[in-house]
Amino acid sequence: MIHDTRSTRKENPVTATPDAKPRGTRLPRMARRRQLLSAAQEVFVENGYHAAAMDDIAERAGVSKPVLYQHFPGKQELYLALLDLHVDDMIARCRDALASTTDNKQRVQAAIGAFFDFVSGQGEAFRLVFESDLRNVAPVRQRIERNLRESAEMISHVIQEDTGCSSDEARLLGVGLVGMAEVSARYWISSNGSIPKDAATQLIARLSWRGISGFPRTTAEH
Repeated sequence: MIHDTRSTRKENPVTATPDAKPRGTRLPRMARRRQLLSAAQEVFVENGYHAAAMDDIAERAGVSKPVLYQHFPGKQELYLALLDLHVDDMIARCRDALASTTDNKQRVQAAIGAFFDFVSGQGEAFRLVFESDLRNVAPVRQRIERNLRESAEMISHVIQEDTGCSSDEARLLGVGLVGMAEVSARYWISSNGSIPKDAATQLIARLSWRGISGFPRTTAEH
């Protein structure tokens, strides 16, 4: 049985505060920043970027607008800060999954599980990364593409080492596996988890493993 290092990870890098602090309460800078990000995440997920207002975010956090602007000069900067947090979180989950075992079959399941864990995290943060309504804005697009690129690169390195295929082939396989994991996880969460998460993860992992394990160019053949 694998020791899954993801079990020790927080579900969400932005910790929600159950009750906003009363206006005027002073917090250390980093604590205030976390509070503002938590409030912003709730508003962005509920309303989307374009309908979200800085007034709403300040009110949700229990602060004045000047306090909010002291930390974030505008709505886009606030959105990008949140996006950075969650892209980093998703990439770290993928890295931890790949490092959790040297058994490739279990690696595949751990990597698929990382995506299912991410979409089932608190606050539906995955929507910022996978369903952003701001993909046409270059800084947002760059961050979303970084999530795909870095996750796929990590997986492709493992594939190339173990199969001996070319870097281009391994990269394409890595992108394909990440795409399958992401789309499957998003469909699963949108169907209200009609299949238990562990069963859904295993189902997609079996499909992925049957494909990748049959890849003909193995090290033994060279």
